[in-house]
Amino acid sequence: MALQLFNTMGHRLEEFKPIKDGYVGFYGCGPTVYNYAHLGNMRPYVFLDTLDRTLRFLGYDIKHVMNITDIGHLSGDADAGEDKMIKTAKERGQSVLEIADFYTKAFYNDIDRLNIRRPDVVCKATEHVQDMIELIKKIEANGHTYMAGGNLYYDVTTYPDYGKLANINLDDLKAGAGKRDVVVIDENKRNPYDFVLWFTKSKFEDQALTWDSPWGRGYPGWHIECSAMSMKYLGEHFDIHTGGIDHVPIHHTNEIAQSEGATGKKWVNYWLHNEFLVVAKAKDSNDSDDSGKMSKSSGNFLTLQTLIDKGYDALDYRFFLLGAHYRTQIAFSWDAMDSAKNARKALVQRVANILKEADYTGSSDEAEKTAGGKKDWSPAAAGYLDKFKEAMENDLSTPKALSVLQVSLKDNSITAQEKILLVARMDFVLGLLLIEKAQEAGKEQSLSPAGNEDAAEIQALIQERNEAKKSKNYARADEIRNMLKSKGIVLVDTPQGTSWKKE
Repeated sequence: MALQLFNTMGHRLEEFKPIKDGYVGFYGCGPTVYNYAHLGNMRPYVFLDTLDRTLRFLGYDIKHVMNITDIGHLSGDADAGEDKMIKTAKERGQSVLEIADFYTKAFYNDIDRLNIRRPDVVCKATEHVQDMIELIKKIEANGHTYMAGGNLYYDVTTYPDYGKLANINLDDLKAGAGKRDVVVIDENKRNPYDFVLWFTKSKFEDQALTWDSPWGRGYPGWHIECSAMSMKYLGEHFDIHTGGIDHVPIHHTNEIAQSEGATGKKWVNYWLHNEFLVVAKAKDSNDSDDSGKMSKSSGNFLTLQTLIDKGYDALDYRFFLLGAHYRTQIAFSWDAMDSAKNARKALVQRVANILKEADYTGSSDEAEKTAGGKKDWSPAAAGYLDKFKEAMENDLSTPKALSVLQVSLKDNSITAQEKILLVARMDFVLGLLLIEKAQEAGKEQSLSPAGNEDAAEIQALIQERNEAKKSKNYARADEIRNMLKSKGIVLVDTPQGTSWKKE
């Protein structure tokens, strides 16, 4: 079968047909770097990574672009609320750019621990303001804007297809019906759903970053950055745009209006959106509000580091997310995390046993290279690969793909050597580092029982951890620390180096 993707534009499953044969350009909305990303924030990036890996697995050349919002973003998708960047800068007594740099590095740390591939292009909003200004000029020249109260607005009534992504009827908007969750009261707006392209009269007297523009010194509205940067790197018409489901009614709706208002033609062919991670209600709770979308404002704020501090591996969370389809809500709970942890551990152990049986000591990269060029698969192995491919071509069905992998490893008709190649080929998409983790598990099983570890063995692990940190393999560094801790050995990091002691 061909790759099928659920297109939010039209709300239907469609066969994917790239604009250019063999090549895919896609853009994914990136983070606003004013705080640590919580677990719900990280779901879109695992989804993006799965899409990236699947397209590569299917043989496409791809260009994956993602933005970093470091100018500032208001607390809602509409032009309302606090500026998150300024708020955090004031709280910490730092500049906005210092805040952005700190949390950008924290974000990279998280995606590295989740084994998420870095996009081909990561573009910062602050470095592309002139691109935004040039795009706004085109929008203005095409008659879609008006000045009011010192700010430049996009007039949604000048774009007849406004709201097509979210099935919003423009006639209803004109009549004041079909309201969103938040309708901003702004006396300067001709229509409640108009939005700012360029601010010169900021809601904040001490706006941190401003630029000269044809409309006065100020700063861009939030929506314009994604349009300007995606076009800069992918052109005025590209294949895929992704984001969380919450972006549909306002952010992505406004992006389409301004992009197509500037060029007069279709902007994106396929819109893909992931559902929310929600917090499962505690079993002993009678509170009706004890569940819902994870967010910083609600207090349901757990980070990847929270999981690691509780003894989970970052890849346990990746495994947890892959166990649900990206378009279904997934409920976070500690029981669910325990299940994911145990299931991933069992899978890694099964792979470790297969490595031992095959006496395989090569790297996962070597196995993947061999598997990628292999033509003479046994009938059974070829059948599993076909089923795996069908699962991923069916709108990225990772739960089915995981099931195919699990079943294939139990099939005694397949040799251990070929199973290793199956693991490498499938894990190219799943991103669970199964061969690496299985090899590490084999090494760790050779350690002495708790309390009798040889000092040289412990020091070797400390050295491996230091090397892992230098190469930004934070997942491995955390794993070594946690493994030693489970054996009663505590690592102490100091400016002079890392020492250890027994609890």
